[in-house]
This record gives sequence, C-alpha cells and structure tokens, in this order.
Amino acid sequence: MNRLASPAQLRASFVRWSLFLVPAVLLLGRISGLASGDVSNDPWFMVLNKPAIFPPPKVFGIVWPILYTMMGFAMAIICSAWGSRYRVAAILAFIVQLAINLSWNPIFFAAHEISLSLIVIGVLNVAVLITIVVFWKVRRSAALLMLPYLGWILFASVLNWQFLRLNPDADGMQVSAAVQRIEL
Repeated sequence: MNRLASPAQLRASFVRWSLFLVPAVLLLGRISGLASGDVSNDPWFMVLNKPAIFPPPKVFGIVWPILYTMMGFAMAIICSAWGSRYRVAAILAFIVQLAINLSWNPIFFAAHEISLSLIVIGVLNVAVLITIVVFWKVRRSAALLMLPYLGWILFASVLNWQFLRLNPDADGMQVSAAVQRIEL
C-alpha cells in the first residue's frame, strides 16, 4: 500500500494548518463583531423586546470563540487530509458557510435588518449542514467538531425569528443617536 504521507507527516501538517486556521477564523469572527458596532450601547438593540430564551450577553462572548476555535480545528483536519477525494469540496463548503456566518452580525446589528438576517441564518443552516456532510466524507472527526456550531446557529435562528416576531416595527429601522436641544 502506497501512502501519500506518514502518520508523523500528517500530524505535522495538522499542527501547521491549526496554527494558521484557528487564529484566522477567530480573527475573522472578531472583525465581523467589530463591524457590527458596540451592541451593548446600541440604542436600537437596547429597546428591542428580547425573547424569553435570550441568554445573558456575556454568553455570546464565551460561546463564539469556542465555536470558532472548533471550526478552525475542523478546517485544519480537512486541510491536512491530503489525498482525500472530497478535500477541495470540503474546503470550499467551509469558506462559503464562514462567509455567510460573518455577514450575519453586520446585517442584524449594524443594518438592523431582522428579516434579512433571518434569511441569511436560514441559508447558513443549510450551508453548515452541507459542510458537515462533506466533512464527514473527508474526516468524521472534522464533521463532529462542527456539530456544536450547528446546534448554536439553530438556536440563534430561533432567537432571530423571535426577535422579528416581538419587534416587527424595528425591522430595518435606523435609529439616530442625535440629541435635540431645546432652549426656553
């Protein structure tokens, strides 16, 4: 049996890919968050009716870095799977779902487009499912690392829908932070 690489070479490849991809995915997630502005001081978000299942805001700051780290490791497993027939398809599927993921924050928080963000997260759900299926064909461990992410975005989809249901008039609303001064 001919091997493309020894087990030691494959481990080294995984480590190299991990050292690049985990920080890259974390950085891209952070940039997406920064593009959304400071949510804690956003007048539009502060006045929205929050769903009963809306977790404390600090939960998001804990969960997303963990999920982005797991996604980075999953992608490193795929990138180091030299010789796999579905490797390129898996890489492309990951890139597409990550781009969709990164677009959600600015659409919801910066543009205040609750309806559009619901469509985006629905497309994201499908893209992540496709990514998991293709990852499974390359390396099952990579697909399994993506399952918590799928669970979280399914939860986020329910939250997004509830925000729209509870705040139909806030969809697309632009809030001015301007203060009007009236002197008597």
